[in-house]
Amino acid sequence: MSPLPTRMINRWQNRQEPGPGQGTLYWHILVGNHPEARDLAHTAQKRLAGFHGLHMTPTEWLHITTLVVGPTDEITLDQRQEMLAAASELLAALPPVPVTLSRILYHPEAIAVAVEPTDPLRHIRNAVQMAMHKATGREGLTEGPAQWTPHMTLAYSETEQPAGPLITTLGRDFPTQEFAIKEVTLVDQRGSERLWNWQPVGRVPLLGR
Repeated sequence: MSPLPTRMINRWQNRQEPGPGQGTLYWHILVGNHPEARDLAHTAQKRLAGFHGLHMTPTEWLHITTLVVGPTDEITLDQRQEMLAAASELLAALPPVPVTLSRILYHPEAIAVAVEPTDPLRHIRNAVQMAMHKATGREGLTEGPAQWTPHMTLAYSETEQPAGPLITTLGRDFPTQEFAIKEVTLVDQRGSERLWNWQPVGRVPLLGR
């Protein structure tokens, strides 16, 4: 288990982001349509509402960042369609993935909840990475630590402050929430991250039994 941070920092202080009219393509697992994910997020965000310097993830865009594809203007429309077709073929036999939310994760830049178990979600990630490489020649990027940890971010830090009071208020675990992941989505994120100007490009369902 990663050590708890002692301080929160500003996620965007030195982070390069797309400018107006620019975008970045991501593979995301969108979970805002699951009541279980929404309920946990609402409860956690309500507890954190008294703290300054936190940017809450909008309910509509609760997500598991799966892979960063790259700048939108470097990937053609044909490549996007080829990537979606390849991902559909690779994921066609994979059944929906039951997951649980409970364990709260703390990072200097964000507060999240772990999405478990990890291994079935890695199969999804590996498939979209293979599809991306086939269509674009890219390997993709992992945001954060090199070791991918599936998580749903609840709040991003916009300022420096001690982490201890946040951890004390929110705790380390929530009552377990369970649901099944049924698809992965290619998303065009336009402009600055905090604008939440997300445009789904295509969805790939998990159709296995």
